[in-house]
Amino acid sequence: MDLFEFNAKQSIDASKPLAEKMRPESFEEFMGQRHAAGKNSMVYHAIKQDKIFSMILWGPPGCGKTTLARLIARETDSYFVQFSAVLSGIKQIRQVIEEAKNQQNLYGKKTILFVDEIHRFNKAQQDAFLQHVESGLLTLVGATTQNPSFEVIPALISRCRVITLTSLSSEDMADILNRALKNKTRGLGNLNVKLTKDAIDHIIQISRGDARSALNSLEIVASIFILKNENSDGKPVSINVKDLETALQKKALLYDKSGEEHYNLISAFHKSMRGSDPDAAIYWLVRMLDAGEDPNYIARRMVRFASEDIGNAEPAALEVALNAVKAFRFLGHPEGDLALVQAAAYLATAPKSNSLYSALKSVRKDVDQSGPLPVPYNIRNAPTNLMKNLGYGKNYKYAHDYKDAYAAQDYLPDRLKKRIYYNPTERGYEKTIKGRLDRWRALKEKIRKLR
Repeated sequence: MDLFEFNAKQSIDASKPLAEKMRPESFEEFMGQRHAAGKNSMVYHAIKQDKIFSMILWGPPGCGKTTLARLIARETDSYFVQFSAVLSGIKQIRQVIEEAKNQQNLYGKKTILFVDEIHRFNKAQQDAFLQHVESGLLTLVGATTQNPSFEVIPALISRCRVITLTSLSSEDMADILNRALKNKTRGLGNLNVKLTKDAIDHIIQISRGDARSALNSLEIVASIFILKNENSDGKPVSINVKDLETALQKKALLYDKSGEEHYNLISAFHKSMRGSDPDAAIYWLVRMLDAGEDPNYIARRMVRFASEDIGNAEPAALEVALNAVKAFRFLGHPEGDLALVQAAAYLATAPKSNSLYSALKSVRKDVDQSGPLPVPYNIRNAPTNLMKNLGYGKNYKYAHDYKDAYAAQDYLPDRLKKRIYYNPTERGYEKTIKGRLDRWRALKEKIRKLR
């Protein structure tokens, strides 16, 4: 490298974001993910023995997926290729496959293909290298923030191990920030800047386990306050929480309305109401509202919940949920939010029953298995003499002619006439319903035995 090349490299390195400059260069610098990449992990041993297997690294942004892939590249003797699913297509995949064949035939080297944001590949693109992963020509290392079960084709998942990475802990985040502040070669160690502990804690809080976001925030704040304090006579620039709040805008809550987190939060909301915990239900409701979820979607879920998890244990629950929908549509956001909160609290504290939901599932199962069974003759419609002569409506008992308006007769097809689908609980209004049904069913069974 001559002087001009050296100066050019120095200039390029200086222009890199702090998060890129501080990216770990060895496993000793790699923070967190000890369960997935620690010294006792399968991944660590595979790397050290240069026996890399195909894997998909799944985890939230800034948790170390790309860093882990680059460490694999550093440690392995295999030929390593990296490209982004956002920028690459079938043509690039074919070029990689051809190069992998050359590396195998000419040098006896395996090829490791790292695909960042692999969930962005469509089915055809994933199929393009599937057979080469299966044959062993390519060892695939994919990285994704999305649940592979939804975004990666099953055939490819079956040939890879899914390595789940998690958001970094507060302790790991603090170590990363402090290392960046002290490092004089790649970090901010030469800039004479320091942060109070509260300021570091604040960055950790707003970054939510995302190391890249935390380092970007640190770099922005440091650059702003160094410029403001150019004439500080060499005194260290100290940055506190107030300074941070001035320099940084509040970061939005982690939420992807079309991704896994969307389903995680709505699941937490539904299960909190089912578990009769109004505090948790309101918390998850507000989390979704503040993150930008469509309030009408939340309201629809509450209407469904009223039938699925409460049903006739509290018949008014469905009305409350529907009224919340009307109130929100009338008031809009944010005034209408309180109507949703009111409904969520009501549904969470109402008596619970999934008897109707269970009945629906049982009936559907019998319908699927039994097919279109004929309607019993006694409850068929008989508008013509021909139908009456065929026995339509024969022996039908008109309920209002009997005590308590209940006539003990069978209404289900003959093959299913002893089936019981609806089993009300002893909770709420269903206790009253259960009492009636028990009496009616006992009477029906008594009459069956007399026949």
